[in-house]
Amino acid sequence: MTRWQPDPSFYPSPRLAEKAPPETLAYVAMFDPDRQQPDGIAVVDLDPASPSYAQIVGSVAMPNTGDELHHFGWNACSSCLCPNMPHPHVERRYLVVPGLRSSRIHILDTKPDPRHPTIVKVIEPEVIAERTGYSRPHTVHCGPEGIYVTALGNQEGKAPGGIFVMDHETFEPLGRWEVERGPQQLAYDGWWHLGYDTLVTSEWGTPDTFENGLVPEVLLGSKYGRRLHFWDLLKRRHLQEIDFGEEHQLVFELRPAHDPTKAYGFVNCVISLKDLSSSIWTWYREGERWAVKKVITIPAEPASPDDLPEMLKGFGAVPPLVTDIDLSMDDRFLYVSCWGTGDLQQYDVSDPLNPRLTGKVRIGGIVSRASHPKARNGHLTGGPQMVEISRDGRRVYFTNSLYGAIDQQFYHRGFEGWMVKLDADPNGGLAFDEDFFIEWPKGLRPHQVRLEGGDCSSDSYCYP
Repeated sequence: MTRWQPDPSFYPSPRLAEKAPPETLAYVAMFDPDRQQPDGIAVVDLDPASPSYAQIVGSVAMPNTGDELHHFGWNACSSCLCPNMPHPHVERRYLVVPGLRSSRIHILDTKPDPRHPTIVKVIEPEVIAERTGYSRPHTVHCGPEGIYVTALGNQEGKAPGGIFVMDHETFEPLGRWEVERGPQQLAYDGWWHLGYDTLVTSEWGTPDTFENGLVPEVLLGSKYGRRLHFWDLLKRRHLQEIDFGEEHQLVFELRPAHDPTKAYGFVNCVISLKDLSSSIWTWYREGERWAVKKVITIPAEPASPDDLPEMLKGFGAVPPLVTDIDLSMDDRFLYVSCWGTGDLQQYDVSDPLNPRLTGKVRIGGIVSRASHPKARNGHLTGGPQMVEISRDGRRVYFTNSLYGAIDQQFYHRGFEGWMVKLDADPNGGLAFDEDFFIEWPKGLRPHQVRLEGGDCSSDSYCYP
């Protein structure tokens, strides 16, 4: 766990991280939506020179059923080199893997054999509830002083959700992060601007409003999350709330600029109740306050009711349902997953307030069911969902499952898991790697992807 020299996968700046060696493995969360067999972490070979390229080459099963593995992260990353709380001799070795439904956290050791991780610790939900007051751990981020975990509910599964901190060496839950919560009640993602001592959080809903699928009455009543919250990172106090308005529902993934001198970031809004569109918003500094601007609107596409699931038939359209976004290490390209229509879009965000579409591919989709050159089934279910980018920005990986109970609400014709890779042109543009298509093992669905040595949504940097 402790090294004499900093972990070679730590980089003080995003500029240096871009020059990191290419990744050769991916770790992918997979879950059983029927909760009959254990969930697990799959290991995928990403080395084009390997005879097992684009294959699952290892896996580890969780000790229980019903965890619903979702998001997970590393125990330590480049933020350990920050000057305010440096821990340069901690190594990126352990995966912190929460069960979103079970509230159980698993610690996986990726050494000595990275293709065959082993479970070295399991933190039971009772321990998390007692020490932190929270349940339903969702997003894991390694920070300068510990591991931050956002949680969607309190210990009873109600509001407020929030953040707790774990020790990045013992993995013990330390306690609730917030000192002064202010008006914040709902939780989802959390990330920060280390250079501005600011933490940002977004919103989904309490567990009872999503664990058995999205609730139409809650959605149409504008009761899901629609706000961003800004916090003093060091004092752990709420500073500001920005409400996107009743029309906008499900304000999800936070992607701050990697360069710590840049005080802006991007967040997706999954759906507009006005016209079923999705949107991307930029947050930025405006004097001493934070402001937001809607910078991308992706419209719904007209569709025959015969091709739509029950909950969309009355609308006669398929919504894009932007459920994930990711930002390249150089802060130039934003990747946008349109889980409903099947598009993965690439935008040049060099000017963060005026994005420009530069690439797009389509695969899956509620109506289009677009295929892949290597797929045996000509009608793919699901669509681009959890997206991850290599540190050099040349490769983009994504999987197709959103959440077990929600998958079948929108993909009424059945659901089969898959994972693909795109090649990204440094000047803009996307193309499928025609040799990379993984049909997921039957009965399991893939979700978040983590790349060996780090990726564009795992690390934070304190130097430009």
